Amino acid sequence: MPNELKSGLVIREMSGFFWVEAEDGNTYRCRLRGRLLEQAQISDVAAIGDRVQCMVIENDQTGDGIIESVAERDGVFARGARTEGARGAGEAVREAVMIANPDAAFIVTAAAQPAPDWAVIDRLLVIAEQANIEQITLVVNKIDVGGIAEAEATFGHYAAMGYHVAYVSARDGVGIDGLRERMTGRMSVFAGASGVGKSSLLNVIQPGSARSTKQVSNWNDEGMHTTRDSSLVKLDFGGYLADTPGMRNVVLFDIEPEELDGYFRDIRAYVGRCKFNDCMHNAEPGCAVRAAIKSGGINKGRWRSYRAIWDELNAALEVY
Repeated sequence: MPNELKSGLVIREMSGFFWVEAEDGNTYRCRLRGRLLEQAQISDVAAIGDRVQCMVIENDQTGDGIIESVAERDGVFARGARTEGARGAGEAVREAVMIANPDAAFIVTAAAQPAPDWAVIDRLLVIAEQANIEQITLVVNKIDVGGIAEAEATFGHYAAMGYHVAYVSARDGVGIDGLRERMTGRMSVFAGASGVGKSSLLNVIQPGSARSTKQVSNWNDEGMHTTRDSSLVKLDFGGYLADTPGMRNVVLFDIEPEELDGYFRDIRAYVGRCKFNDCMHNAEPGCAVRAAIKSGGINKGRWRSYRAIWDELNAALEVY
């Protein structure tokens, strides 16, 4: 059989190889063409969720084929990767694409045990907003611990700003059908802090869909090394799902400090009312955002998240 060019979807990546589910129904293990590798210094040229053209090569000893081209993306769910310094503690110098072309993001947290990690939640929401993902859902798992009323009181401000909040229990099966409905026919990504029950939740949605926790080590999550084992799960009820490793910290990529308020739904609603166009919503006179915090229009914890991220982004600019 001669070499043949095929179209397909990247469904797995590991150690420089990409598994492509082709339109002919077969899956091929491929490498990137050399010229594509040269473009991969600041971002992942290919990732799960990408549509690609690959040349299937007969009797290739290092794989089944070579990815020749990657289709233009509608967007990416990505974070900054720290690839310099001790344990990867340097600046975020490149973009780590967790999934390409997602149209649904599910940010998972626990109602309790562990307590919500607001920094991770709000940063993942910023990433989803930056990617302009059509459907963003905040999934509050473990409502069996404290009850639905307590969970709604804790997370209700996210619903007030327009996010769909799903209150679920992987243990009791509560809310699972609603999640499946929102995932059907979509390219979805599940992301959240460590220990929130994400794997248990995914295995209830579709048995065997969650990654093994042994596959993801702490140093890998921190970004010390760029090797990842990422995969898409083909859902029995239609669509694909990307499970991401639990995160202890989330580094943003390619966002300027002055752009940040545009990715906070609750804050951006007040930005146009501030006295100064370059208001940082900190201590400036005539700040509509600060006034909204005092009146209860903006959750104070959300403003703290905004300021923490703003300071981090600004500090990174000062380095350069």
